Amino acid sequence: MRVLHLVRRYRVVALTLGLGLLGIVLWLAGAEPAVQWIFSGYALAVAAWQAVGMVRDIIRGHWGLDVLAVTAIVATVLVGEYVAALIVVLMLTGGEALEDYASRRAKRELDALLTRAPQSAHRIDGDEIVDVRADEVRPGDVLLVRPSEIVPVDAILSSDEGAFDESSITGESVPVEKRTGDEVLSGSVNGPVAVEVRATAPAAESQYQQIVALVAEAAESKAPVVRLADRYAVPFTVFSLALAGIAWWLSGDPVRFAEVLVLATPCPLLIAAPVAFIGGMSRAARNGFIVKGGGVLEQLSAAKTAVFDKTGTLTRGHPELIEIRTEPGFSEDEVLQLVASAEQYSSHVLATSMIEAARSRGLRPSEADRASEHATNGERATIGGRDVVVGKFGFVAEHARDAARTAIGPGELAVYVGIDGRFAGALLASDQVRDNAAATLERLRGLGVRDTMMLTGDAQATADHIAAELGITRVRAEALPADKVHEVASITSRPVIMVGDGVNDAPVLAAADVGIAMGAKGATAASESADAVILVDDISGAAKAVEIGRDTVRIALQSIWLGIIVSVGLMIVAAFGVIPATAGALLQEVVDLVTILAALRAIGGRRDGRQPARSATARVSALR
Repeated sequence: MRVLHLVRRYRVVALTLGLGLLGIVLWLAGAEPAVQWIFSGYALAVAAWQAVGMVRDIIRGHWGLDVLAVTAIVATVLVGEYVAALIVVLMLTGGEALEDYASRRAKRELDALLTRAPQSAHRIDGDEIVDVRADEVRPGDVLLVRPSEIVPVDAILSSDEGAFDESSITGESVPVEKRTGDEVLSGSVNGPVAVEVRATAPAAESQYQQIVALVAEAAESKAPVVRLADRYAVPFTVFSLALAGIAWWLSGDPVRFAEVLVLATPCPLLIAAPVAFIGGMSRAARNGFIVKGGGVLEQLSAAKTAVFDKTGTLTRGHPELIEIRTEPGFSEDEVLQLVASAEQYSSHVLATSMIEAARSRGLRPSEADRASEHATNGERATIGGRDVVVGKFGFVAEHARDAARTAIGPGELAVYVGIDGRFAGALLASDQVRDNAAATLERLRGLGVRDTMMLTGDAQATADHIAAELGITRVRAEALPADKVHEVASITSRPVIMVGDGVNDAPVLAAADVGIAMGAKGATAASESADAVILVDDISGAAKAVEIGRDTVRIALQSIWLGIIVSVGLMIVAAFGVIPATAGALLQEVVDLVTILAALRAIGGRRDGRQPARSATARVSALR
């Protein structure tokens, strides 16, 4: 089935091979004139088809390798070298098929990466709740948003209180607590309690849809990448035609022109880059990320500036316990164990952090005799006969005497604790910088990406703190998606790579020369708009992507130059009439084989160390 699928997709290549086999059968049957007519007619038809595209490209000011290929086909047919003509057709169409296969193979890995857009809403009509499509919601409609559901349109909160995860919209890692009348953004995720909201905008004008529109606009504004091989098209074409013309003029034999051009067919140029890029994309997948085409690897190889989102990119994306400050009479383990016991009944992001911190110290949460969650404020539980209150300062102060606020630094937050009516202390949490973030930035500098910048929706103090820790000198904080796009567009040291996650990063990923999405956590809108997707939660993949891009382009160029040098040498020999056209076409096949073997070095292997050669599919499965 796979063979049939490839035959249907690459019909011209399949037809060329089929006619070649038919020609062999007819030649063995003694019908050589029929073989000549079939091969010549087919070769001229393909040349005419290629010439149409060639003329269109020339009109647009773009000279490619098709000029030389079409000339070689026509020349070999005119001098009766029909077998050589068919071989040239096979190499021309085969090179194009390889390039197309490389691009399709990369995109096939990303088919299921965009499913997050809100599709429906629960509209309250009197005493009834009616499910409607998101695009049917109108301003003024009252909607019910159930726990963990995505807010379908921009709205204001009608309920008394609510907590919303806006990390995919603003980049803020901590859930935002809101009260009646506060704005609620579409695309944010409701907390553990169902709330009512009043729509303020239709779906098409809401925050999430505006971000999607920015993605489309930014993607359309990106300049197309010129194929690597085409950069050598004009000089190679001019040299080859000149050499063939001189050989014809000196010998007086037009066959000499065809003999030289057969060896000048740009097969090494057409094949080397696609094969190298296939190898580079395979190496990338083995290292945990997907690139969407050879042009991405080219841009990565030349990158000069790297821009990073903060939350979930340079940082881990979820707060972690960094300090326990206890009052006299309470120990750290005692407070943490009781907090974890109470928090296991909460769905708040901080609850998971506290439970994980307790378990890392060997503390097991206890079952509660009674527990209740107070939305946006905290939890209260009875554990082993002890009354435990955990949450905001105001909430804890209502149940614990002598409660006092504690000093916190940039990017930190405090969880206050009361035990048996007494203030027990506070636990400080922070969204920590990734362990390998600094090493990744240093590695990028070593690869030539010397300019770095941070773009984030977080507060300036938090952003400055993280940037100082990592040695990033340029920072833009409190930035909306449109602000990020503007900042990237204004950078002069290009190409620019942008690394981010979440819906809020989707527009700027599309606007950058190369957008790299941290796709391990399912940030599907970011993955769709990006040019490369890191499938594992590891920022070092950004540096690895640049490294693989540089290696791939270096190997592609080496392979191209190897093919050019060998072809030029053979052309010079053919100019003296010692290599017949058909023999020259077969020799060109040897050149192609050498070029392919050289380009296949881009697959890598030992350069990546002795790491498990896991496929992208296996890595994605491991993340589920």
